[in-house]
Amino acid sequence: MNLANKLTILRIILVPIMVIIPFFNIEGEVFGVPITYLIVDIIFIIAALTDKLDGYIARSRNQITTFGKFLDPIADKIVVITAMIMLVAWDGHLPAWVPIMVIFREFVVSGYRLVAVKQEGNVIAASIWGKLKTATQMIAIAFAFIDPNPFGAIFNGNLAGYEFVINLIVTLTMSVSIVATIFSGWEYIKNGKELFKDSM
Repeated sequence: MNLANKLTILRIILVPIMVIIPFFNIEGEVFGVPITYLIVDIIFIIAALTDKLDGYIARSRNQITTFGKFLDPIADKIVVITAMIMLVAWDGHLPAWVPIMVIFREFVVSGYRLVAVKQEGNVIAASIWGKLKTATQMIAIAFAFIDPNPFGAIFNGNLAGYEFVINLIVTLTMSVSIVATIFSGWEYIKNGKELFKDSM
């Protein structure tokens, strides 16, 4: 197994570690953020970095494999959705409808990709919206874990200093990711409707 695939597997292994950390009930806070979520954030950032690193290694060393093509996008989705659900569980730091939208989009996209491969033998490439979605999701989640306030708290008008800045970053980047999620999902539906024209 090559290094790129090992990094992908590492990313998947980090997911249950993220989930287990809150059960240790680690006491203490830093700038109003529980140490538990600081640790989870560090693990998430490591996982996000391995996503970029394994892709770079696979391309630069010509180590792109069928196993990697299959597992890499799955690992990305597992990491992001797990982190979002944890933020929902953390006193509603993230509204539940955000991960629901992401999960819905991923089911639609995965379905279209599966049909495309079966019918035409190729893969539907990710659009600019899909790439923007992934980048902004990673940034938003990384900052959300160190944000002592929930998504959109800046609109309450009672935040200042560090808390205002960090919540502004989370709110803006997560909002962009939501828009990109909608548009990227719609692009798959619009561009993939030809796959079903013979059965409609």
